[in-house]
Amino acid sequence: MANLARLQLSENEAKELLKDMNDILSYMDLLNQIDSTGIPPMEHVTDTTAGFRPDKAHDPLSHELALKNAPDADTNHFRVPKVID
Repeated sequence: MANLARLQLSENEAKELLKDMNDILSYMDLLNQIDSTGIPPMEHVTDTTAGFRPDKAHDPLSHELALKNAPDADTNHFRVPKVID
Protein backbone atom coordinates (compact mmCIF):
# COMPACT_ATOMS: atom_id res chain seq x y z
CA MET A 1 0.00 0.00 0.00
CA ALA A 2 2.86 2.36 0.80
CA ASN A 3 4.26 1.78 -2.68
CA LEU A 4 0.89 2.48 -4.29
CA ALA A 5 0.60 5.71 -2.28
CA ARG A 6 4.19 6.55 -3.18
CA LEU A 7 5.18 6.71 0.48
CA GLN A 8 8.78 6.17 1.42
CA LEU A 9 8.79 4.56 4.83
CA SER A 10 11.61 3.37 7.02
CA GLU A 11 11.61 -0.28 8.08
CA ASN A 12 10.25 0.71 11.50
CA GLU A 13 7.50 2.90 9.98
CA ALA A 14 6.50 0.07 7.65
CA LYS A 15 6.20 -2.33 10.60
CA GLU A 16 4.03 0.16 12.51
CA LEU A 17 1.86 0.74 9.44
CA LEU A 18 1.47 -3.01 8.95
CA LYS A 19 0.31 -3.37 12.56
CA ASP A 20 -2.13 -0.45 12.18
CA MET A 21 -3.54 -1.85 8.93
CA ASN A 22 -3.96 -5.30 10.48
CA ASP A 23 -5.79 -3.71 13.43
CA ILE A 24 -8.11 -1.87 11.03
CA LEU A 25 -8.80 -5.03 9.02
CA SER A 26 -9.47 -7.01 12.22
CA TYR A 27 -11.96 -4.37 13.32
CA MET A 28 -13.65 -4.41 9.92
CA ASP A 29 -13.89 -8.19 10.15
CA LEU A 30 -15.54 -7.80 13.57
CA LEU A 31 -18.04 -5.31 12.12
CA ASN A 32 -18.81 -7.66 9.22
CA GLN A 33 -19.98 -10.26 11.76
CA ILE A 34 -22.79 -7.98 12.93
CA ASP A 35 -26.21 -8.49 11.35
CA SER A 36 -27.03 -5.07 9.91
CA THR A 37 -30.09 -6.16 7.93
CA GLY A 38 -32.62 -3.35 7.77
CA ILE A 39 -30.23 -0.70 9.09
CA PRO A 40 -29.87 2.13 6.59
CA PRO A 41 -26.35 3.23 5.67
CA MET A 42 -25.04 6.37 7.38
CA GLU A 43 -23.23 9.27 5.76
CA HIS A 44 -21.90 10.58 9.08
CA VAL A 45 -21.42 9.01 12.46
CA THR A 46 -22.54 12.18 14.26
CA ASP A 47 -25.68 14.28 14.01
CA THR A 48 -24.96 16.73 11.19
CA THR A 49 -28.12 18.78 11.67
CA ALA A 50 -27.06 20.25 15.01
CA GLY A 51 -25.31 23.59 14.80
CA PHE A 52 -26.02 24.41 11.18
CA ARG A 53 -27.80 27.59 10.22
CA PRO A 54 -30.29 27.81 7.36
CA ASP A 55 -28.71 28.62 4.00
CA LYS A 56 -29.89 32.15 3.21
CA ALA A 57 -28.66 34.61 0.62
CA HIS A 58 -27.18 37.83 1.99
CA ASP A 59 -25.98 41.03 0.39
CA PRO A 60 -22.33 40.81 -0.70
CA LEU A 61 -19.59 42.62 1.21
CA SER A 62 -18.51 46.00 -0.09
CA HIS A 63 -14.93 46.36 -1.35
CA GLU A 64 -14.08 48.50 1.65
CA LEU A 65 -15.43 46.01 4.16
CA ALA A 66 -13.84 43.02 2.41
CA LEU A 67 -10.42 44.70 2.33
CA LYS A 68 -10.69 46.18 5.82
CA ASN A 69 -8.67 43.45 7.58
CA ALA A 70 -6.36 42.60 4.69
CA PRO A 71 -2.70 42.67 5.74
CA ASP A 72 -1.84 44.43 2.45
CA ALA A 73 -4.28 45.86 -0.07
CA ASP A 74 -4.72 48.70 -2.51
CA THR A 75 -8.10 50.30 -3.14
CA ASN A 76 -9.50 47.30 -5.06
CA HIS A 77 -7.31 44.23 -4.48
CA PHE A 78 -5.66 42.04 -1.89
CA ARG A 79 -1.88 42.13 -2.27
CA VAL A 80 -0.09 38.84 -1.73
CA PRO A 81 3.61 37.94 -1.79
CA LYS A 82 4.99 36.74 -5.09
CA VAL A 83 5.39 32.95 -5.01
CA ILE A 84 6.40 32.18 -8.61
CA ASP A 85 9.51 33.57 -10.27
